[in-house]
Amino acid sequence: MTLRLSVLVLSVSVLAACDSGVVVGAAGAPAPAPAAQGETFTPHVVAPEDIPPDIHEDSWARLPRIARESLDADGRRAYDVIVHPDSRYSTGLRGPIGMWMYSPPMAEHLFPASSYLRFGADGNRDQRLAELAILTAARALNSQYEWSAHEPLGLNAGLEEEIVELLRWDTPLADAGDVAGLNEPERTIIRVVRELIREPKLSREAFEAAQRIFGSQGLMDIAGLVGHYTLVNYTLKAFDVQRPPGSRLTLPPLP
Repeated sequence: MTLRLSVLVLSVSVLAACDSGVVVGAAGAPAPAPAAQGETFTPHVVAPEDIPPDIHEDSWARLPRIARESLDADGRRAYDVIVHPDSRYSTGLRGPIGMWMYSPPMAEHLFPASSYLRFGADGNRDQRLAELAILTAARALNSQYEWSAHEPLGLNAGLEEEIVELLRWDTPLADAGDVAGLNEPERTIIRVVRELIREPKLSREAFEAAQRIFGSQGLMDIAGLVGHYTLVNYTLKAFDVQRPPGSRLTLPPLP
């Protein structure tokens, strides 16, 4: 059942936020008005009335959450690859991965790759650097959902607040100055991710630096991680996946 917006009441605090210039983001989600770095930025808290009328409450997307019992044997096998007690989706489908299940064969093949790219073959991926790459990609893709979901994960993984702010405002590395934790590996990841998304190809200098620091496999994994979150971004946009009410949107639109 789609969200019945008419029966929901917006709180005074959210009304104040709307009066201050909240605009609609790339995937239909509300976003704060554009601001320049150094200006006061207040994250927007998603209210029920921010959710578009064609969004289903069980999935917060344009299509409802798929129930396991609605699938055939092949679909249930794919579902069980994602939802099981040892999975990060042990409580059920949600977010963009939930939409993947509308193509069970795709979901069955992509989910293990997603887990590898984020966490490594044995869960030994450096999460601080992985979240650095993910947040850099989210900013470059202007993906409010991805950024707002991963900012706390990055901070919890040890990513320095100054680095997060640098990424939030898309500060050029040449203007970054002396930032704690922003050493050659971090600078190289940021440069590689930004160039992969924004440039026709990775520059020779960035390629050679990344290969020297991370090796050929490490560079391939960085490219794969960027590609994965680009796919996630397209999923979010195609199905207009929303952050649920109560979520904080923490990626400011840039001027």
